Amino acid sequence: MATRTKRKQKFSAALTVFLALVCAVTGALVGVLGMGVYASRTYHSDEAPAVLAEGALQIHFLELGNKFTGDCTYIKAGDTDILIDAGSKTSSVPTIAEYLNRYVTDGKLEYVIVTHAHEDHYAGFSKSDGSIFDLYVCETVIDFAQTNQVEEKNGKKTMYGFYQSELADEIAAGATHLTARECIEGEKSVFDLGSGIEMRILDQKFYYEKSATENNHSVCTLFSYGPYRYLFTGDLEADGERSLAERNALPEVTLYKAGHHGSKTSSSELLLEVIKPRYVCVCCCCGSPEYTKTDANQFPTQAFVDRIAPYTSQVFVTTRCVDYDAGTFESMNGNITVTTDASGVRVICSADDRPLRDWEWFKTHRQCPAAWAS
Repeated sequence: MATRTKRKQKFSAALTVFLALVCAVTGALVGVLGMGVYASRTYHSDEAPAVLAEGALQIHFLELGNKFTGDCTYIKAGDTDILIDAGSKTSSVPTIAEYLNRYVTDGKLEYVIVTHAHEDHYAGFSKSDGSIFDLYVCETVIDFAQTNQVEEKNGKKTMYGFYQSELADEIAAGATHLTARECIEGEKSVFDLGSGIEMRILDQKFYYEKSATENNHSVCTLFSYGPYRYLFTGDLEADGERSLAERNALPEVTLYKAGHHGSKTSSSELLLEVIKPRYVCVCCCCGSPEYTKTDANQFPTQAFVDRIAPYTSQVFVTTRCVDYDAGTFESMNGNITVTTDASGVRVICSADDRPLRDWEWFKTHRQCPAAWAS
């Protein structure tokens, strides 16, 4: 355990020095070029931005460095650092860490939320050596209350087993661990992040009941800042979304992270009618046959597009699949950052600013809803 703590201390010290140099250089560039905080629209997603995003609340949807669909969302709320999920593969950890290190200046994540036990959401927490838990001091870890996974199969430790081992080490090193159910039942579901920002763990029935699909066990979270609301539902599917709407006074939201990567099984009409999102971010490898060869059901699906269109055309997607068999992919919008400050909400895309409906891929593979035709 001491070795784990020392490794984190060494990492934090080195990281602090490195980032101090980065900030100094960045500050000099800003002074020379006179660039505004939102001038970082043209860099490629595999390059550091000339100017780091600013804003009291920043929500970053990360590309994960491979052809696979997965979720990883970094949130900076004032001086508080939050990570929701760390997919898509264990090999994504260096990509995630490289991005986080631009913003996490003390090697510490105040909150980590692991929505559910699917590889494309928690692989980065399950790496046996060099996981997110190894690289950062994680103060509070909130995860799923139910799972269908087992720790061993055929005599071998599963990814869930590795996750449990990594989590146990983090708890032993001082982390507070809560399941979503414990947050709700213990009345610890609301977290004051400072600067007028609040994080709330929302209630839903599959914290208490088993579901045939792991997706329905997802931890759901709502962030609030002034009049703005930001909703995250993991891979929650229609049954879970119904429960979510019934058990919580859901508001209309500024931002909705598309449930289940824009799947046909999530973002139900019932939920969307309540939340009426202004912006939607889809974390996926657009058009990938990873889960199905049926074009209309590849993320983001035709059903998702049809349901979301009446509410907004401001839909942004991280990555696009070029050739799945060859393993080639490219940025669509790239790393997507939604920032909020006194001037309002802005969307910053590292690769391309166009919303989904303006892409050639969309025009070729999806029927344009009437609401998006104008």
